[in-house]
Amino acid sequence: MSEQSYLDLGQRILKEGVNRSDRTGVGTRSLFGAQMRFDLSEGFPLLTTKRVPFRLIVSELLWFIKGDTNIRYLLEHNNHIWDEWGFERWVKSEEFEQIDTQFKEDTLNVGLNNRLNNASFNDKYTYYMSMYREKILEDQHFAKKFGELGPVYGKQWRHWRGVDDEGQITIIDQLSQLIDGIKNNPHSRRHIISAWNPVEVNQMALPPCHTFVQFYVADGKLSCQLYQRSGDFFLGVPFNIASYALLTHLIAKECQLEVGEFVHTIGDVHLYHNHFEQMEKQLSRSPYTFPTLQLAEGKQLFEYEPEDIQLIDYQYHPGIKAPIAI
Repeated sequence: MSEQSYLDLGQRILKEGVNRSDRTGVGTRSLFGAQMRFDLSEGFPLLTTKRVPFRLIVSELLWFIKGDTNIRYLLEHNNHIWDEWGFERWVKSEEFEQIDTQFKEDTLNVGLNNRLNNASFNDKYTYYMSMYREKILEDQHFAKKFGELGPVYGKQWRHWRGVDDEGQITIIDQLSQLIDGIKNNPHSRRHIISAWNPVEVNQMALPPCHTFVQFYVADGKLSCQLYQRSGDFFLGVPFNIASYALLTHLIAKECQLEVGEFVHTIGDVHLYHNHFEQMEKQLSRSPYTFPTLQLAEGKQLFEYEPEDIQLIDYQYHPGIKAPIAI
């Protein structure tokens, strides 16, 4: 029920996982069908055996909640989690070809993980990524054209595109419907948000990894179970745990409930081959007590800004660097 749930699963992947090839070319060791449980009344589950950047989790989750799909909001809050996918769209465009045809060809013809091992390419990559970020922040037209990531999480949560009984297009705000359902019919078994929309998944910059979430009310407490189809255990899963724990807190407060459990179920949970050493290092550390979450008073769910969400007494071991497989 504590951080040990995460550490035990990491140990299990290393010992029992199956080595598999993957789309990045790095290779993974994975298990299929794993679960962790966290009692949110015992503290906020932000891992302490390495530092996890909570501010990035906050701004990304609020971005989802707002229904936004443009990275401009993220860049305004110094969050670069999604930069790579918008940047790639710009580099592939005809507009970029006028700037640097050779860089575009190098970007398209060689895998990113291999390209970034080339020092001269890396210098150019850093230069153009910095240019991209500046243009997103300073030029609204550019941001609209190259900052959009397609119908990713925020679109599906707040603006799911469906068809009604008469065949007319209808827009469904899943998050608002969820809140209404929890308030007015708390014992329903239909408190669900889905991010996996088969009609639009191929239009997304990245198909959703955390695909399906269900909420459950009992004894005045709100619990949440996330089904995640794929989980990068060392780098991504600590973010996912904290993000959906935070979402549970926000919805519970909106519905005047206490928090219960966060249950995290993962389909393909994996460690990349170049994360084994880092995972072993993390497993050698003793966890601290989880921190406490503090939410600003007088705010409704759709009104929160990052400064309204704070952690109290977050004690942690130093961060552990690991390469990102893209």
